[in-house]
Amino acid sequence: RVLSLELNKDRDVERIHGSGINTLDIEPVEGRYMLSGGSDGVIVLYDLENFSKKPCYTCKAVCSVGRSHPDVHRFSVETVQWYPHDTGMFTSSSFDKTLKIWDTNTLQPADVFHFEGTVYSHHMSPVATKHCLIAVGTKSPKVQLCDLKSGSCSHILQGHRQEVLAVSWSPRHEYILATASADGRVKLWDVRRASGCLTTLDQHNGEKSKASSEAANTAHSGRVNGLCYTNDGLHLLTVGTDDRMRLWNSSTGENTLVNYGKVCNESRKGLKFTISCGCNPEFAFVPYGSTIAVYTIFSGELITMLRGHYNTVDCCVFQPNFQELYSGSKDCNILAWIPALREPVPDDISEKSLSQQHLNPAYEDAWSSSEDEG
Repeated sequence: RVLSLELNKDRDVERIHGSGINTLDIEPVEGRYMLSGGSDGVIVLYDLENFSKKPCYTCKAVCSVGRSHPDVHRFSVETVQWYPHDTGMFTSSSFDKTLKIWDTNTLQPADVFHFEGTVYSHHMSPVATKHCLIAVGTKSPKVQLCDLKSGSCSHILQGHRQEVLAVSWSPRHEYILATASADGRVKLWDVRRASGCLTTLDQHNGEKSKASSEAANTAHSGRVNGLCYTNDGLHLLTVGTDDRMRLWNSSTGENTLVNYGKVCNESRKGLKFTISCGCNPEFAFVPYGSTIAVYTIFSGELITMLRGHYNTVDCCVFQPNFQELYSGSKDCNILAWIPALREPVPDDISEKSLSQQHLNPAYEDAWSSSEDEG
């Protein structure tokens, strides 16, 4: 299904944003509601469900925090995220130096965290049961941890030298956090530890014994502006302005040396890319100019480029239940990429001859039926 993703001619997403779309998130509970955040500070909530039951339909905006809303972000919204456990709450962060916790039903902020610099990225753990920490990457090299329960930003992780462009909790271990910075470094932290930093990823896979060189390790030879864990949490994918994408073993910190070729990346801020879920092999969907590049994660192969936007793509999000992709761009559009249905088969062709002609080798039956072959 992912290999046959294409721009869907029958599904539109209602156009509400009057400026570029920086961030998208689909709630993990039902996979039905999607948030978007725009360069003008506007946040829109969409229902992806097809109520009309017609093949051709538009995903409607349920509500929005528009320019006239008293609590709207004053500048660009860089990250939106649903509360992982229910749809009653969502979060947004912005270049206006705030992180807001919203009550979905009233569209009022339940809490607001203020920072000294612009906020590039924030993330809540999808698996945490023992903590409610939101990791926040800002213009400051210090990573901030805000506690939803106490409403305070008590915890700080120190180690980066420049602004923190992307943060992501491990989907496997609730206390493990990955952070990416303009200093070329990616750090993994255990937020329970006083020193915090577990390791600094090294693109050259240097000897881990040389503790002194740990500080010199860089993951990219440019700004690291995006990171994404695989769904099992065993690997971490990073992108940088050195036009490289790297896959790391998240437990050893080793660079797996998968070669994805040149992955053009001129973003001055965080780049929101995503990884498929429930596919084999898994795929990475990476904004690439006005297209989205689709790579197989473990072989590094560029499968296809999804074309349809008129301007730079800033974000994409994967809907695992239906293996669909949604992308947001500076062209103010959100596009839906849906697996193309296979062509209907004319009646006069027998099943047998069809199976020999049309089947992609990937779908062929490889089971041996006779005893002696097995």
